[in-house]
Amino acid sequence: MEYLNAAIVVVYLVAMLGFGWWGKSRTRNASDYLVAGRRLGPLLYTGTMAAVVLGGASTVGGVGLGYTYGISGMWLVVAIGVGVLLLSLLFAPSIQRLKIYTVSQMLSLRYGSEATKVSGIVMLAYTLMLCATSTGAYATIFVVLFGWDRALSIAIGGIIVVIYSAVGGMWSITLADMAQFVIKTIGVFALMLPFALSSAGGFEGISERAGAEFFDITGIGAQSILTYFVVYTLGLLIGQDIWQRVFTSRTPEVARWGGATAGVYCILYGVAGALIGMSASVILPDIESQDDVYADIALNVLPIGIGGLVLAAAVAAMMSTASGALIASATVARTDVLPYVRSWSRRSGRTAGAEAANRTAVDAGGHDVGSSRWWVFGLGVTAILLAVVVQDVVAALTIAYDILVGGLLVAIIGGLVWKRGNGLGAGVSMAVGTVFTLGTMIFLEVNAENQYDGIYSNWPIYVGLLASAAVYIIVSLASRRTDPAVMAAWEDRVAGNVPDDDAPAVESPSGGASVLPERR
Repeated sequence: MEYLNAAIVVVYLVAMLGFGWWGKSRTRNASDYLVAGRRLGPLLYTGTMAAVVLGGASTVGGVGLGYTYGISGMWLVVAIGVGVLLLSLLFAPSIQRLKIYTVSQMLSLRYGSEATKVSGIVMLAYTLMLCATSTGAYATIFVVLFGWDRALSIAIGGIIVVIYSAVGGMWSITLADMAQFVIKTIGVFALMLPFALSSAGGFEGISERAGAEFFDITGIGAQSILTYFVVYTLGLLIGQDIWQRVFTSRTPEVARWGGATAGVYCILYGVAGALIGMSASVILPDIESQDDVYADIALNVLPIGIGGLVLAAAVAAMMSTASGALIASATVARTDVLPYVRSWSRRSGRTAGAEAANRTAVDAGGHDVGSSRWWVFGLGVTAILLAVVVQDVVAALTIAYDILVGGLLVAIIGGLVWKRGNGLGAGVSMAVGTVFTLGTMIFLEVNAENQYDGIYSNWPIYVGLLASAAVYIIVSLASRRTDPAVMAAWEDRVAGNVPDDDAPAVESPSGGASVLPERR
C-alpha cells in the first residue's frame, strides 16, 4: 500500500509538467513570461505569494521545530508572515506602480546612479543559492519515498522544476503555485493537523505527556526568535523572488491586501506546523532528526493515500520556492547582470541623471520570450549542479543572504522612504555594508568555537546594517541631492504614471535608446 503514497507524488509531479504547457498558452510576450502580464487578481496573487514564501524551511522545518521546542517552534514561519505583512502594507503598492522587473531597476530609477547596478550581482548570487537549497531539500523526500540516490533525486526533481518554469515562465509558475497552495492547505490544515492532534490525545494529551513547558511561547529562546526576524523578515523586504511576485499583481490594492492575507496565512501555517510537531513528539518520541518528523508522520501516522498527499504537500512547498527563485535568477541575470558586465568595456559616452535612469528602467523589448527560456533553463541546470556538488549549500546561501541584507537593505528601503538619500550615499553604503558584513563573517569564522559563532552568527548582518545605515545618512547629507529630473521621473512612476510594458522604445536626445515610451 505504500506504493499508493508514491503514486500520488508521481501524479503530482506529472501535473506540474502539465501546468508548464498550460502556462505556455498564456504567454505571449516578455511581460507575460516574467511577471504574468501584471494581471493577477486577489485569489491568484494571495495563493502564489503564500506558496513562494512557504518552502521547505517553513513546512518540514517548522514541524521539526515544533517537535523539539513545542509551540515556540512557530516563530520561524511567523517571522516570514510578518515580513510578508510589512512588505505588503508598507511598500507593495509603490513597488507595483513602478512597473519594473527587478530590485536593481528600482535602485537605478530612484538614484540615477551607475553605482547601484552592482546590486544585481548580489541578488543573482542570493536567488541562485536559494534555488539550489530548495532543490536539495525536496530531493530528500524522493530519497525517503522512492529509495533513489541523492544526486538522482536532485536531478529528477530539478529537471521537472526547470521544464515547467522554462516553458511557461511566470504564468506556469503561478498556476503551479496555486495548485501547490491548495495542496499545502489541505495537507497541513485539513489532514495532518487534525490527524496528529487526535492521535496525540489533543492539547490535554500533549500537556500531560510532553509537559506544560511545551506551551511556552518563548521556549525556543529569545536569541533564536530574534534570529528568525533578522534573517527572514528583513530578507523578505528586499528579495527579488518576493518583489517579482509583487510585480505580478493587477493593482496596488491587490498587492497590499492580497499580500497581507498571505502574511496572515503564513502565521497560521506556522502555528499549525508547530502543533503538528508537538503532537508528533508524543506519538513518535524517538525520532532522531527533527527534519525527519514530517515524513515520519506522513508514513507512520496518517492513513495510506492521505500520507501521500501530505508528502506531495511538502514537495509542493519546496518546488514553489525553487521555481520562484529560478525565474528571479534568470530575470536578474538577463536584466541587470548581463548589461552591467557588458558596460565595463564601453564606459565612454555615458550620460547621467534622468536619461541614465530612463535607460536602466523597464526594457521589455530586451526580454524576448525565447531567450528568457534559455536563461531559465541554463540557470536551472546550474542550480541543479550546485545542489549536487556543493556539500554545504546552506552555508553558501547564508553568505549570500548576509551580503544581501547587510549590503543592500539600507539603500533599498532608504530609497523608498527617504527623499534626501542620493546615489552616492546608496553606492557607498552598499560597498561599506558588504565589506563590513564579509569582514565580520571572516573574523567570526576564524575565531569560531562552534558553527553559531561563525558564518551562521547574526553579528555580520548587525555590523553590516549599522555601518551601511551610518554611511548612507552621512554621505547623502554631505553631498548633492539627487538630480531633480531623476526624482521627478521617480515620483512619476511611484504615482503610477507608467506606460504599457509593450509600448515601443524611443530615441533619447543623445541618440541612445530610452526605454520609457512616449505617453499616449
